[in-house]
Amino acid sequence: MNLSFKKVLVLAPHTDDAEFGCGGTIARLVEEGAEVHIATFSACEQSVPDKFPKDILRTESKNAAMSLGAKETNLTLFEYQVRIFNESRQNILQDIIDLRSKIKPDLVLMPSLDDIHQDHLTIAQEGLRAFKSSTILTYEMPWNNLTFKTSTFVHLKKAHVDKKIVALSEYKSQAHRPYASEEFIHSLAKVRGTQIGASYAEAFNVLRWMIK
Repeated sequence: MNLSFKKVLVLAPHTDDAEFGCGGTIARLVEEGAEVHIATFSACEQSVPDKFPKDILRTESKNAAMSLGAKETNLTLFEYQVRIFNESRQNILQDIIDLRSKIKPDLVLMPSLDDIHQDHLTIAQEGLRAFKSSTILTYEMPWNNLTFKTSTFVHLKKAHVDKKIVALSEYKSQAHRPYASEEFIHSLAKVRGTQIGASYAEAFNVLRWMIK
């Protein structure tokens, strides 16, 4: 069954959050003809390991998103400094409102309101303010979620999970993180699929659902 969304906006606090949180769903949406936009709010230059160029995440994120099928023209990267998004809350809200006006998405994917990372929480809170009259699903980041309500699942094929793994493999500068392993990514998709009697899935929580 087609997911039926025509325009989708993914709000990603940092480079790689979109791929980790909903990479398989992005691949499926693109495959089914949706116009997927990804807005990332920081390239995390302060967090890049010393052996890599400070701007490497810009290239890695572009390659990752495009490997999922997103068009380069639909990628937006803002310049906020990692870990202090709360100090720029109003500017972030305005950027999201501008994206709303420009894209007019019928689905928004963003971090959970139960995500304990300070930047993720800021994007979730301001995303809700901007899109309170839109359909919003929040994506899962198990290492940051103290709790996560799996109220919605997107069925995935192995090809979608494989695309997610390939996309995340573009992040050579982040390969040291334990949750960046292919085994973990595959296993989580398998667990979420098992919960609904499918081969693979990604889980989301419904924050808003608009029926027109």
